[in-house]
Amino acid sequence: MLQSTAESASLPASRPEEVALFRIDVGTFSPPVVLDLAGSTGLLDAAGLEVTEHAVASSPAQFRSLVDGDLQVALTSPDNVLAYRFDPGNPLGERLDARVVGAVDRALGLGLYARPGLTADDLRGARVGVDVPHSGFALALYALADRLGVRREEYETVSLGSTPKRLRALLAGECDATMLNAGNELLAEAAGCVRLAGVSDHLAPYLGTVVAVVGDKHLEPARLLADALAETCAEILAGRLDVEATEAAARRLELDDTLARRYVDRLRSPTEGVVADGVADRASLQTLVRLRSSWLPATVDGRDAMAGALAEDSGLVDRR
Repeated sequence: MLQSTAESASLPASRPEEVALFRIDVGTFSPPVVLDLAGSTGLLDAAGLEVTEHAVASSPAQFRSLVDGDLQVALTSPDNVLAYRFDPGNPLGERLDARVVGAVDRALGLGLYARPGLTADDLRGARVGVDVPHSGFALALYALADRLGVRREEYETVSLGSTPKRLRALLAGECDATMLNAGNELLAEAAGCVRLAGVSDHLAPYLGTVVAVVGDKHLEPARLLADALAETCAEILAGRLDVEATEAAARRLELDDTLARRYVDRLRSPTEGVVADGVADRASLQTLVRLRSSWLPATVDGRDAMAGALAEDSGLVDRR
């Protein structure tokens, strides 16, 4: 069963409440259509999960809530797991036992978008919106701008929070460019915004969303959630949830029918869409490690904080 604290959410339960084995609070950024489908198709019920979805304001807020116990599981960027596990300079100021439990998607169209009429040259001197300057999407932004020939010091970054908030800021003219994905980029394009560069074109392979936890207290329900989402993703890729996914995208992301169908096409993209087996593959994690080491280098005891992140025993990925 899926519940939500967001305005859009709340699917009716198909399993009596007293039978649910695990009740978990899950922190999300953009409304997660895959999670919605896992609820509506009964896969959460079958896993014995009652999920309440909470929209989070930023990645630091999400991980603070995981530490405090307000959230038990996060749908988040794997870069956040890297930052909070290995970099002592992360926003919370401490390294956490953060780990990836399963992969969900390859960033769903993540790209650098600008206000209507702007070009890559207009990034020089621009106000560019980020979640926070050290987040994974911000690091991807720096890399994409660099590919476009614009150096990091040539534009100003402003912290604007989660992707839906950044879309609103872009449309309101409160920033000149930002990173968008997960349906937000489709709304931006419909409003005339310009896609300057895409992650799938320049930084692939890439992972956009994973199931993550801090510590092992909630590892079992996180594993059940990851499995239910992987099964949902497999159904999406097989084309068996097209109608349901289109309806969910329209309802949760406020897309019209044309944009909702485009969103479902993106879910099935091999380079940008969902991950059928739930595996956080090494090549994609290498991309994220390389971005962090290149654009926000940190050291621990005199060595690169990310140096051992991909070792089998690093704890980054749950090895069940």
